[in-house]
Amino acid sequence: MGEVVVPIEDKSKHVLPLYLPPTPVPFQIITIKDTPGAAAGVSPPPQGVVNLSELESWLPLTESRNGSTFSAILHLLCSGIGFQVLFLPVAFASLGWAWGIICLSIAFMWQLYTTWLLVNLHEPVPGIRCSRFVRMSILAFGPKLGKLLAIFPVMYLSGGSCVMLIITAGSSMEQLFNIICEEGTMCGSMSLSGTQWFLIFTCIALIIAQLFPNLNSIARVSLTGAITSIGYCTMIWALSISKGRPNDVSYGIPVADRTGMTGFGNILNAIGIIMLAFRGHNLILEIQGTLPSDSKHPSRKSMWRGVMVSYMIIAMCLFPLAIVGFWAYGNKIPEEGILAAFTKFHGQDTSKKPRPKGAMWSLNLGVGSIGIVLSLLLIVAAVWKLDDKGLNANFFRP
Repeated sequence: MGEVVVPIEDKSKHVLPLYLPPTPVPFQIITIKDTPGAAAGVSPPPQGVVNLSELESWLPLTESRNGSTFSAILHLLCSGIGFQVLFLPVAFASLGWAWGIICLSIAFMWQLYTTWLLVNLHEPVPGIRCSRFVRMSILAFGPKLGKLLAIFPVMYLSGGSCVMLIITAGSSMEQLFNIICEEGTMCGSMSLSGTQWFLIFTCIALIIAQLFPNLNSIARVSLTGAITSIGYCTMIWALSISKGRPNDVSYGIPVADRTGMTGFGNILNAIGIIMLAFRGHNLILEIQGTLPSDSKHPSRKSMWRGVMVSYMIIAMCLFPLAIVGFWAYGNKIPEEGILAAFTKFHGQDTSKKPRPKGAMWSLNLGVGSIGIVLSLLLIVAAVWKLDDKGLNANFFRP
């Protein structure tokens, strides 16, 4: 808030003498509200034009700009590692050692370079932030051509991503239900169809979107996803080394698979698998849009630090998984990926669910029930002691 003293002009018509004695001039106090645009010397937008800062604050994902480098790392890890990495050894089986490592390294460098471009294009000039691809395209190519080039790809890519996530998550929920409730059990007879699981996941996603409207509010969810992704990648290649290689593992490409159209198709398929393993471009701008930015500390610096740390961790997950997976199984790796190979060759070494109502099943049930009862007794005993002897606590001298 500021106050400016403005003299009131008298517009009445009368003849002024040559000399006016000093008389008090009436003043009026006008209150002026400070705005960010006025402080920066920028006039407010005309009527009918939407202010971009207000639009970004209204859109759910970027309404909160109090993120940090740590939250950006979590979002980048969660969006950068997916189930596609499990198929990297399949690509190595079609390309071989040399070309597999070369193609994987080129794809990683290309991913890092394009991410660097997006980070720097997010805020091309101070005060203008492009948190959406459509906005960046409009600034680059103009209003008409920018919308024409960006709206259709963004729409079908967003729609395709939503459909893929619904199918993947619904199938995972159905698989988890089938693991917990086997056939012949009471809950096993209540299994739902695939379409019903897709609908359940969609409803859950809508509820979560209402409870956690922006990216900063789901930082803990991204933390869980990042830990899970790093954990299963590390666990798979570490167990592949500890279990050893099966017999008669070869690394050479068969002649029938490297000549003619079959070999050409296998090479293209392998390159496509490697490219699909690198993901997360669609969220770079929105993740950076949640970070604070000013003239002294632009968002690209903190975002680039997050990119370097996260991509270092991603490389530590992808390269060992691809190299160790191909070393362990060679050309015997199935098309379903390294997880199917691990189950195929080492399934007999994994723990299995005990037979229902058997000896081991009864023992586990009894031990679990005893643990629950002891936990409840411990809580009851603590409450009883507080009720009997009271609580003598001092805030300054605990």
